[in-house]
Amino acid sequence: MSHPSVHNNIPTRKMGQNGIIQPLLTDLYQITMAYAYWKSQKDRASAVFDLYFRKNPFHGEFTIFAGLEECLKFLDNFSYSDSDIEYIKQILPLHVEEEFYLYLKSITAKDIKLYAVKEGTVVFPRMPLMRIEGPLIVAQLFETTLLNLVNYASLMATNAARYRMAAGKLQLFEFGLRRAQGPDGGLSASKYSYIGGFDGTSNVLAGKLFNIPVKGTHAHSYITSFSGFDEMKNKILSPKNDGCPKNLLELAICFRKKLVSLFNVLLSEVNDGELAAFVSFGIALPDSFMALVDTYDVIKSGLINFSATALALHELGYQALGVRLDSGDLAYLSCVARGYFKKVAQDYNIPYFADLMIMASNDINEETILSLNEQVHCIDSFGIGTHLVTCQKQPALGCVYKMVELNGQPRIKLSQDVAKVTIPGKKDVYRLYGEAGYALIDILQRSSEDSPVENRKVLCRHPFQESKRAFVTPSKVERLLMLRFDQGHICQPLETLQEMRQTVESSLKILRPDIKRTLNPTPYKVSVSDDLYQFLHTLWLANAPIGELS
Repeated sequence: MSHPSVHNNIPTRKMGQNGIIQPLLTDLYQITMAYAYWKSQKDRASAVFDLYFRKNPFHGEFTIFAGLEECLKFLDNFSYSDSDIEYIKQILPLHVEEEFYLYLKSITAKDIKLYAVKEGTVVFPRMPLMRIEGPLIVAQLFETTLLNLVNYASLMATNAARYRMAAGKLQLFEFGLRRAQGPDGGLSASKYSYIGGFDGTSNVLAGKLFNIPVKGTHAHSYITSFSGFDEMKNKILSPKNDGCPKNLLELAICFRKKLVSLFNVLLSEVNDGELAAFVSFGIALPDSFMALVDTYDVIKSGLINFSATALALHELGYQALGVRLDSGDLAYLSCVARGYFKKVAQDYNIPYFADLMIMASNDINEETILSLNEQVHCIDSFGIGTHLVTCQKQPALGCVYKMVELNGQPRIKLSQDVAKVTIPGKKDVYRLYGEAGYALIDILQRSSEDSPVENRKVLCRHPFQESKRAFVTPSKVERLLMLRFDQGHICQPLETLQEMRQTVESSLKILRPDIKRTLNPTPYKVSVSDDLYQFLHTLWLANAPIGELS
């Protein structure tokens, strides 16, 4: 399910599509180009466009493809409303013919074919993530919207996947809504971080719309709202499994007196307002008590007040969840916390206390997690916000949308920057695997060529460097571009977010560890067939101007 619009004046479209994603979510030049095409009588021209990127993000050597679901819903719903046409009339010159607006009103995606890689698949530079075939004007009008839907989604999913690899089996929660790029950016961040491997989000709306587990604790303001015991209006809590209600504050104070000597701190250093806040929070949420323990002093106050409250809750049949550390030396403080919890578990014979969750937050990024891994820490989970949702290390992926064929004739874009030269013609993409089960290389072929065959030698060439070539005998061949949209309909059932998560996990396993490592990863090879190589360079020479010396 995709999120509906949060703007009341934009209607939610069918299939749960985000109401913001509509034909006018585009650049003006797409519409002016459409008019120029129409004036040039190219309305019957047939085109092929490739959507791809040129460089992997985050100094890495892989990318996770995401955003396909929204692209398919966009095509499925594509049509200009009467109000859309009226607005376009206001922004185009007065001399534009009425017939053009009638043409726009008639446009749908019924004549479009969209081939795409499965969402959640690991992908690489230059390979088409999507191939769009159909009427030139219609396919051109899709450019900005499809790029918008794929760029951030893929960047976000890749960022999340990198955090997941860094964190290993530790839990990861996305806490970035307050720092995200607007409400739609916040929802997208929650969705695609979950696809990329996060375990949950603090974003309640994302939880509702996407069925993502929602997690959260409380803010420092809750702690500082209490300055002492006299501010507590309710101190009573009933036991979980029947019995007489008890004064939870009195229980907590009693346990705190005993813990002071166990933790070797002075009672005068422990903050009473913090304990009042913890007890009141425990009364409100006794089955899900998790406390932020760094408002004053983690060691001299926070951990003792938490443990006292948790023991009081245990006395009434409830089990606390754990603590969150939001500042300070996270590795050291987590070890102190774990040591305290183990002492309590032993002295009070409460085994689960030793394993209470320790969550860390505070502007954590991928490098922070890797650094903590090198230290001795006892952190169970991370709450990650700003660096994750804003992709601070790299704010954009840089996908492009290029025409590669028109009316059956190849088209090529040349550039002095070889990386920007397009690979012309209608192409298919295959992933070739070795005997160890890892992907060896991806190969682009002209669609007119026969598919590679298992256990049959294939010549793979670098698209631009003649000397770089190799024979590959694949033990397995995987076709990556599959038909996803045709004759106005989505061809295959849309996958759930859980299925996309599984695709990400499975897809990353087919990459060798050296390709996924953080420091100096090995580039994964994307090649072209010999036929496509010859085709590319023949067309390149035919279109490149011949210089003249004088």
